[in-house]
Formats: sequence, structure tokens, C-alpha cells
Amino acid sequence: MEGLLRDLGSELTSGCCGPSRRTLLGAIGLTALLPLARPSSARAQPHPLIATDLEVVTITDRSAILTWTTVAPDLAGRLMPVDADAEVRLAPADSARTPVPVHADPRPTPFHYAEIGGLEPGRTYRFEAWSHGVRAIPALSLTTLSPGTPESTGEFTTLVPPPGRPLRTLALANDVHYGEEVSGLLVAGLPPGFRQDVPPYPEVMLAAMLDDLRRPDRGAELLLIAGDLTDEASLPDARGVRAQLDDWGTMGSDYLVVRGNHDRPHVGPDYAGCPPAPADHHDCFAEAFTPRQQLIEHEVGGLRLLGLDTSELDGSGGTIDRPQFDQFTDRLRDDPDRPTLVFGHHPVTIESGFTNLAGPGFVLNGRDSAELQARYARSPGVFLQHSGHTHRNRRTRPDTACAVEFLEVAAVKEYPGGYSLLRLYEGGYMVNFYKTRTDAARRWSATTRGEYFGLLPDYTLGTTADRNHVVLRDFSGLE
Repeated sequence: MEGLLRDLGSELTSGCCGPSRRTLLGAIGLTALLPLARPSSARAQPHPLIATDLEVVTITDRSAILTWTTVAPDLAGRLMPVDADAEVRLAPADSARTPVPVHADPRPTPFHYAEIGGLEPGRTYRFEAWSHGVRAIPALSLTTLSPGTPESTGEFTTLVPPPGRPLRTLALANDVHYGEEVSGLLVAGLPPGFRQDVPPYPEVMLAAMLDDLRRPDRGAELLLIAGDLTDEASLPDARGVRAQLDDWGTMGSDYLVVRGNHDRPHVGPDYAGCPPAPADHHDCFAEAFTPRQQLIEHEVGGLRLLGLDTSELDGSGGTIDRPQFDQFTDRLRDDPDRPTLVFGHHPVTIESGFTNLAGPGFVLNGRDSAELQARYARSPGVFLQHSGHTHRNRRTRPDTACAVEFLEVAAVKEYPGGYSLLRLYEGGYMVNFYKTRTDAARRWSATTRGEYFGLLPDYTLGTTADRNHVVLRDFSGLE
């Protein structure tokens, strides 16, 4: 944290921006104030409007999604969310023309979400985002202010999709934390968290994601949820999240679930009515979903999906018990070349262990990680492992010579608040991260930018390439 604060201060004073822009950037920290007031009209503000927190979140082969926030200081100097319109201007970077409006939304809101379609694959575009005549700028964040980012250059390049026919689209998600009441706590009530009164934010954010996935512009056929569906695995919370998912689809065909550390068996009178687990633990998650350390198996169109329960009985780290590991190994050994996606809550690699806030003890233990990756090296069909737990978008390097992408996806429940789509083609796959877009979800996502003393975006958003990338792979045998 201290190193990140020093880097941010250096970035602010290094001369990367003009004095007026540095003044605006120095005002950021605003999202911690967002829950305190209702949005007001831009026209009614006595002080200039500020359009900030600009992020180019999603870049596909034919579209891009931009988000930003509008605020203004009140008479006491506090930054408050302000309703304003939204406009995006765009031009090909190889054109001399000035960017022209391609998106206009007159509906007033402080929390802007602009999706631009009809773009050409592999082409670079110049862009500008505007609200009420004010151009949006990035927040004081290394993630968006670093050299070469779309936000710092004002340019983005669309992806080139893999060759061949599109085959199917899967959604990757994790960390709903159903039942949680305060977001952003790490230990002993610190750092200060954020509350939402009614309705509870885990329900709001899950509903926003499920609403997204059925829309034609997302079109997910199957949802994989990699753990921490609940906050502490109480029976009401396990049943509540199951009911919300069942309103959307059918477990085992429309969505698949593995548990995370928050879903583990618990001790105490609140759990006594649930199936017994080892020692004096009781497993309420099993009552609503599946028993602990049970392998999840599913196949669709020749694609094999394997879900690992990596939860420990006590603790936040990851483990795979021997019976589940042996079953998993048998599946790979029996058909090592079948295209296979693995999902489990805990990240696997050494790089993930040393780059997450909680350290190496927060990921899958070293013994299981080494054995898992050794098995992947002998199973060329495995191409991706989807993990949650760290609440961030990040790709990490394997520790062995296996051709597997290790992908961590940001949390559903808080900033940046979303999911990734995995689009399979005959010649590979494309990954894109999407923020959820209902009004309530956009407000909560903007609010929780203030977690970790305002440093959450630098930890969780990830680089443009972490969130949006293409991998070439032979999937020509899939239906």
C-alpha cells in the first residue's frame, strides 16, 4: 500500500499532465463521498462540473465500453455526484478528421456507461468522452494513467478475433458474497468499508449480472461461478443465492457452481441445522448446492468443464483433498487431449501468490499447485483455469511448461463489479471483462471505488490486456 501511494504521488507530480488537469486529478478521492448525497443537476451546481474516473473497460473486436462519473463540489467543498448527459466522440486514428459523436445519451445520471458498436477488428481509434460540455479524464490511478493505456493516450485498438466460426459463449464469474453487509473490509473492521441499506448490494449486483447475460448483446449460454457465492455460508444465504440463480436458469445445465472459502462449513449454533461436516462443523452450502470437495463435471458440444472445490475446512487458503484430486486426475488421464476448461475459487500460480494483497498463503497450497500444473503439462487439452478469490482481473504465468491460461476474474459484488465472457471460435478464444450496467449496479460500483482508501481500482481493474485478449487455439473439433 505504501509503495502504491508513493507511485501515485510521483505520477501526480511528474508533469504527465498540465496544471489544470493535475488540479482536477488531485480532487479525486470523490467516490468515498458518493453514498452521502443524492445526485443533483449539473445546471444547478455553483461550481464547475468534473467528469472523471474514465475507464475503457471492454474492448472486443467490434465494440468498446467506456465508463466515467460526473461530480461537483457543493458549497462546503465536498464532491457530490451530479446528473449529466453523456457523449462519446470517435475517429479512426489513421484519419485526420476530428472525432465525431457516435454515442449520445441525454438521460441524466452521474454514472455513465457508453457502449460503442460497429467498429472494425484490429483498428485503432481516437476517442473522447464528454458530459455537459466537460471532457472526462482518468482518475488518479496507475491502472489508467500509466503510459500507453487507452485512458492516457486517448486511443484504443480493437481485438482481432480468432479464425473460424464462433462456437459458443461462456460467462465466468465469482465472489457474489450473498449476505454480506459491509464491502471492503480486510481484517478487524479495517479498512473502512461501505454499506448499502436497501436492497442488499450482493443481490443487486448478482441480479445485474444475470440480467446482462441473457441480453442478445452478451448471449451467454452457460455461467460458471468460481466460489464465494455466500458471505459466511449460513442456510438463509445459501438458499437465497440458490433461489436467485434458479430464477435465472437450471443448475447443472445453465449454470455450474463451485464453492469458495466463504462457502466452507462453519461452526456455531447458526449452522446446526445443516448437514454435518468433519469435527463440529456444519455444511449449509451442501444443503443448497453440493457436498464439500466434490468435483463438478459437465460437457457441452465436446468441451469439457471441470469444477474444483478448493476450500479448506478452516482458513482462507486453498487445498484439494486426495479423493477429489484423484478423480480429477483420472478424468484428464482418460482423455488428455479433450478441450478442457477448469474453474475453482483459489488461484494457482506462484505469481498470483506473490502479487495478491494477502500473500502466498491466500492461494492454492504449493503441493497441490505443483501437482495440478504437472498434470496440465501432460494434458494438452486443458487451455484455461478460471479463478476468483482475489477480486481482481489478472492473468498470471504458469510455473511449468503447460499451455494453460491462469485467469483471475474480478468480483461480482463490488468495483469493478462484473464478469468475463469467454467466446470460443474454431481457431481460439476471446476474453472480455464487462461491468454490470443497471442503474443500481453502476452506482454501487462507483461507490466502492473508494475501498482500500481509494486504491481498489489499482488492485482490481487489471490492465487492458488482462481484461481483453485473444488466444489462438485449435477448437475445430468442437460442435
